[in-house]
Amino acid sequence: MDRRTERVRVETDRFRIVGELSLPEQGYGSRLSDHVNRREVDFLVLRHAKVTALAGEATGDEWTTPVVLVGLRHARLIIPDPDRTDP
Repeated sequence: MDRRTERVRVETDRFRIVGELSLPEQGYGSRLSDHVNRREVDFLVLRHAKVTALAGEATGDEWTTPVVLVGLRHARLIIPDPDRTDP
């Protein structure tokens, strides 16, 4: 199955995470909304992620990580990254 990456922003109560989500090129699950609404998906796996602390003592701190898993039950907002630059 061919895959594509979509840059997304996920916000929880404490963090903003921006990274690349792997999605099917076409068909079911190729839309961001299809992927996050699948019953068998409990986590989003984001690659090349930048994490920003929004609350607590580390508020404003930023770091990068090659991969991060975000529990969907903690996500308050999941959108295509509005700051992305399309090629």
